[in-house]
Amino acid sequence: MLISHSSLLLFVAGAAVLLVIPGPAVTYVVSRTIGHGRAAGLVSVLGIVAGTLCHVVAAALGISAVLASSALAFQFVKYLGAGYLIYLGIKTLRTGDQQLLAARGGETRLARIFGQGFLVNLLNPKTALFFLAFLPQFVDPARGHVTLQILQLGILFAAMGWCSDSTYALIAGTVAESIRGSLRLRRIQRNVSGGGLIALGLASAFSGARSN
Repeated sequence: MLISHSSLLLFVAGAAVLLVIPGPAVTYVVSRTIGHGRAAGLVSVLGIVAGTLCHVVAAALGISAVLASSALAFQFVKYLGAGYLIYLGIKTLRTGDQQLLAARGGETRLARIFGQGFLVNLLNPKTALFFLAFLPQFVDPARGHVTLQILQLGILFAAMGWCSDSTYALIAGTVAESIRGSLRLRRIQRNVSGGGLIALGLASAFSGARSN
């Protein structure tokens, strides 16, 4: 580990504070869990983590700086990601009653949910800018291998995020499992899940261009 112990402690403390406050990732995970069950929620967490790791690599290589310097690139990625969330929400709301009561899970469905979580996080330019601004604060150039230091911190943040988001998925999954047999409650479940995704997409689209 190239990071000094003091910097590492500060980073863990700062990351923990950020992760305790529910953000877009938590909203997405809870929405997927409510709509498809605990397993789907946990798989969506893995997809988000995979997207996070891509952003970490981008920050380490300096690719994220392109989004920071180009308003056009930032807006394009932001609206693409927001549109994808709205699409997922509408698709969820259009789920029929038979599908609601059908068995959840399956390799194909879980693989699709993993991919959706990955794309949702990958297409969030604010995540890229967050890592570009946050990680370098804890890097000490005097210790050398700056890129490796950023990668180490990013992987640690992703691991902490996995633990935090998985906890939300488990809690939401318990609620979802308790109402699985009721069609009326499943409809409410569908509306909450779909509406949450659409609201998240709209919030992303109309939020400040450079706010995190």
